[in-house]
Amino acid sequence: MSTQFSDTDPHYRPADPALWNGRIDDEEALPALRWHQQTQCISLASLPPVTHQLVQLGFACDAGVMRNKGRPGAVAGPDALRGALCNLACDQTLLFDAGTIACEGDQLEPAQASLASAVARLRAAGAAPVVFGGGHEIAWGSFQGLMPELNQYPHIGIVNFDAHLDLRRPEPAGSSGTPFRQIAEWCQQHQHPFHYLVVGANQSANTDALWQFASAQGVQWLDDISAETAPATECYAVLDRFLAGVDALYITVCMDVFNAAFAPGVSAPAAMGLSPGRFFHLFKHLLKLAHRHQKPVLLLDIAELNPHYDRDHQTAKLAARIVWEYQTWRRQAAP
Repeated sequence: MSTQFSDTDPHYRPADPALWNGRIDDEEALPALRWHQQTQCISLASLPPVTHQLVQLGFACDAGVMRNKGRPGAVAGPDALRGALCNLACDQTLLFDAGTIACEGDQLEPAQASLASAVARLRAAGAAPVVFGGGHEIAWGSFQGLMPELNQYPHIGIVNFDAHLDLRRPEPAGSSGTPFRQIAEWCQQHQHPFHYLVVGANQSANTDALWQFASAQGVQWLDDISAETAPATECYAVLDRFLAGVDALYITVCMDVFNAAFAPGVSAPAAMGLSPGRFFHLFKHLLKLAHRHQKPVLLLDIAELNPHYDRDHQTAKLAARIVWEYQTWRRQAAP
């Protein structure tokens, strides 16, 4: 995977400074900064120093969801998430927006290849990428962007907060329901271990064939009812066991893991799903555990934010809080 990236990539849309605006507070001599004030727009083709810095990248795509017969609208997710982040409190750490990879029509595979090159470029520069989707087809592009690091981290663990296993066969082509099957098949072909944990899986939304394939591949999971109602220590133990077997993490959050009361703006709203409170307990425990055992988080992405079906930006604000908590943990964990 090349770490070179050109502004002439047909799927690349430069960062738009007009998206980053909002409230500016005057608190005399005290810093009172917000996310939009600390975000700088940069180009993937000529990156400034971004080592250990959070870099936001959009993946505007509906093709995967439409192939999966879901509700389109996630193509607008990246900019909706940027808008929800704008007014969140921020310290004096610089943040960056590297623009958006946009999928036109059904050109999913070329757009995923562009996303992979963009992620690889950011990781080679030492950045901490956070990718805003788009449907969960984002995961196949994101993982491809991490492939250059498999020599250093041969056991990359994927933790997917999701109601769905997304292990469907990519026949005749990939979709938002196939990315982790594509990763599993690539790992098998290239003799790399496949480490995959799904947190919040809905037993009723995944067929027996998917559960059987998951079992055969050694996939681990914590179903939605257990993730929400079991004692926190039992859920932590699942995360602990998974993390013990990996070198680094790729964390991906599908917004349909949440109960639809909290996240209506998704392709497939959940009747059960997690509450935000329980999610953040698990998410923050995972981050703390990774730091304690020196397992780097290589990438975070957010999938299935569909503003078309959102209410009062409720889902976008929840997604923004996930990104905010991640950046807060990164700042606190920095040496």
